[in-house]
Amino acid sequence: MKAAIHPEYFENTTITCGCGAKYTVGSTKENLHVELCAVCHPFYTGKQSLIDTARRVEKFQEKVSKQTGAAAGKPGKAVKKARRVEKRKAAGPKFEVEVTKSARIKKTKQA
Repeated sequence: MKAAIHPEYFENTTITCGCGAKYTVGSTKENLHVELCAVCHPFYTGKQSLIDTARRVEKFQEKVSKQTGAAAGKPGKAVKKARRVEKRKAAGPKFEVEVTKSARIKKTKQA
């Protein structure tokens, strides 16, 4: 290692948080002041609040409630499609098909 190129190391550096918590660690700085620490940070305390920009949180909650509503008794896509197919079958065919001896298919429109 080269001499005189490394910073001075302080073994008892005091880190002071804005909330008043103090820690003692080793660092190249003698004293440090921080705004947030593990004692007051919302992620660690569980008091994290969501900032709602452009109603994103509300939109997400609405979307989730719709999905749980669908599971709670509303018919899904498969049920709706089956109902449409049943209606078509009940209405009958739109065309009558006649097969002649020459193997041509004639379609005649029903009224």
